[in-house]
Amino acid sequence: MANPEFEAFIAPARARPQIWRLIVGLIVALLIYALTVFGLFFLYWVYFVEDEAGLDWAENIVDASDPNSLLLLLSTFIGMALGPFVAVWLLHKRGPGTLFGRGAKTLRDFTIAVATVGTILGVSVFIWSFRYDALPGLGFSTWATLLPLALLLVLIQTGAEEILFRGYLQQQLGARFASPLVWLILPAFLFGIVHYDPASAGDSAWIVVGSAAFFGLIAGDLTARTGSIGAAWGFHFANNVMALLFISTQGTLTGLALYLTPYEVSDAAKLGGLIIYDLAFMVGAWLLLRRILRP
Repeated sequence: MANPEFEAFIAPARARPQIWRLIVGLIVALLIYALTVFGLFFLYWVYFVEDEAGLDWAENIVDASDPNSLLLLLSTFIGMALGPFVAVWLLHKRGPGTLFGRGAKTLRDFTIAVATVGTILGVSVFIWSFRYDALPGLGFSTWATLLPLALLLVLIQTGAEEILFRGYLQQQLGARFASPLVWLILPAFLFGIVHYDPASAGDSAWIVVGSAAFFGLIAGDLTARTGSIGAAWGFHFANNVMALLFISTQGTLTGLALYLTPYEVSDAAKLGGLIIYDLAFMVGAWLLLRRILRP
C-alpha cells in the first residue's frame, strides 16, 4: 500500500483512472505542446527572420547555442505545461491544481529542494574545477541582463516536465496501478527516452538517456514520499539552472551559460566517468532530501 502522502496525492485521479483517458489525455497534451511550438516558431519567423535566411534559423533554435534561440526554446514549454491542465479538465473532470499536490506543501518542498540541491551542486562544481578549467560563455553583462527572464523560463520548463511526468502521468498511473513498477518506473523510462538526442550527444546519447531516467526515478520517489511535485520540481530547477545558466556542457543547450565545459557531450569516454560523478552527487542530494522531507 502506498504511503498516506502519496495516497492523498493520487486521490483526485481515482475518480476517473481509466487508461484510455490517460492515453487520450497524453495525445491532447502532445497536440497542445506541438501547436505551441509551431505558433512560437511561426511568430519568431514572421518578426525576426530575414527572408534570405532559409531554414538556418530553425536549426539555430534547435541548437540553442545563442541566447535568443534558447529563450525561444524554453518558451515552448509553456505548451507542455498547458497540455496536462487541459487534459485533466477535459478527460478527468478535475482542476489543474490537483496536479501539484497541496499548495503550501508544494512551495515548501520546492524551496527546500532548491536550497539543498543548489548547495550540493555548488560543492560539486567546486570540486570539478580542480580538474577542469571552464571556458568563457556568455559575456557577464549580457548574462546578468537576461538572468531574470532565463530563471523564469527555466522555472516554467522544469515545472512543465514535472507537471507532465510526475504530476499527470505518475498520478494517473498511481490511481490505476498499485505497483511502483508501473507508476514509478514507466514515467522515469519515458522521461529518459525523450532526452534521446544522438544528433547532439553522439555516442553519449544513451548515457544521457540513462542519466535522465535515473533522475526520473529520484523525482518520482520524492513525489511519492512527499505527496507533491514540489521537491522534484525544486531538484529539477536547481539542476537545470546550473546546467543551462551557469556552466553548460559543449554540444548541449549553451546559449545562456556563463561558462562552458572544456569537453563536449559527444565525448562518450570522458562523459561516462563524469556522469558517474554527477550521479553520486545526485544520490547524495536525494538521500538528504528524503531525510529532510520525511513525513
